[in-house]
Amino acid sequence: MASIYQQVLGSEFRRLQPQLQDYFSLAPDGGRSGEGHGVFSRAGCPRTWLRPVLPLVPVTNAFFPEYGTNVPFTIRNYPHRDPWGRPALTAVRSFDFPGRTRIFEDTTVLTAPGILTDYLGRRRNLATGLQLRVDADGHLHMTSPASRLFLGPLRLPLPAVTAADAQVEQWWDEEQQLFRIRARVIQRQIGTVFEYDGAFSYRYRDFDGVLPADAEPEHWEHRT
Repeated sequence: MASIYQQVLGSEFRRLQPQLQDYFSLAPDGGRSGEGHGVFSRAGCPRTWLRPVLPLVPVTNAFFPEYGTNVPFTIRNYPHRDPWGRPALTAVRSFDFPGRTRIFEDTTVLTAPGILTDYLGRRRNLATGLQLRVDADGHLHMTSPASRLFLGPLRLPLPAVTAADAQVEQWWDEEQQLFRIRARVIQRQIGTVFEYDGAFSYRYRDFDGVLPADAEPEHWEHRT
C-alpha cells in the first residue's frame, strides 16, 4: 500500500527531494517505522503573556507554555490503521526543556480519498484539515486552515476570529545531511503563537504495525 502522503499527492509525490520521498513513504503494513533525533533552534510559545493561558486549552499533549532555544527533541513516526481501518500515521514528538519534557502527539488519517485529517492531543480531540504542496525545490509544505474541537458529543468548529493556521515546511538539507523542519501556528489577530524550527537525523526501524503503548492515544476520534 502507498503511504497516506503518496495517495494524496499522487504524481506530485515524485517531485519531492528523494530523501523526503523516503521519509513520507511509511505505510501501513510496510514493515517499518521512523525515528529522528535533533535540536530545535527555537521551540514553544514565543508570546510571554499567552503562556499562562495555554494550560487552559482543553487539548493535552499538543501546545505547551514553555519556550526555549537549542531544545533537544525526538520524533517517532508509526504508520498503521486506526480502529476503523483507515490508513494513518501517528507521530510522537518529545521536547526536552530544562527540567521538563513536553510531548506533542498527533495522528494523521486518510479520512476520504485525497483528504487528510490531523487529530492532535492525547485524546485526539482537536482536528484540522491538512493540505499538501510541493514547491519548486522539492520541499513539502503542509497547511491546516480549518480546525474543530471535539468535547464529548460536541463538534465545535473554531470560528475564524479565534482559529489559528498551522504552516509547516520540511526538506532535506544537503549541506548538513539532515532533515530540516519549520512549523508555525499563526493566530490571525495575534500572530505566531507556537513554533518550532530545527534539524534532525533519521533512521528506520522494523515495525509490526502495532502502536507501542506510549504512542496509543487516550481516545480515538472517528468524526471529521
